[in-house]
Amino acid sequence: MVYSSNYVELLKAFPPRPITSESELLATQEVIDSLLDKGELTSDEREYLNVLGTLVREYEETQEPIPDIYGVELLKALLVEFGLRQKDLVPIFKTESIVSAVLSGQRQLTVNHIKKMGEFFHISPAAFFPK
Repeated sequence: MVYSSNYVELLKAFPPRPITSESELLATQEVIDSLLDKGELTSDEREYLNVLGTLVREYEETQEPIPDIYGVELLKALLVEFGLRQKDLVPIFKTESIVSAVLSGQRQLTVNHIKKMGEFFHISPAAFFPK
C-alpha cells in the first residue's frame, strides 16, 4: 500500500504506538483533540484519527472499569475523594442532621441539593442521576 505524503507527515509528527501509561494516553488524546478541533478532515486525517482512536480504546479496555455510581453513593465517594466530613456539606443541606439523613438513605436528594452539589464539587448535576 502506498501512503500519501500527508499521512506520512502525520505519522512522523506523532508516531502511533500502543499506549502503556496515563501520560501516553493524555498525549494521544491531545493529538486526537487537535484533529477534531480542525473541523473538516481529509481522508488521511480521518484514517490517522481512526488508528489513534483504536489505540486509546485498546488501552482503556485494559484499565479497571470505573463503577457507575450516582446519587448518595456518588456523594459518599466525593466526600472521601475530597477528604470532607458531613459538616462540610452544611452549606448545601442547611443542617448536619439533613446531611446525615441523606447519607443514611432516610432522606432523598432534592433537585436543589443536586444543583448545589454540582456547583460545590464542580461537576455536572447530571452525574448524580443514573445513566
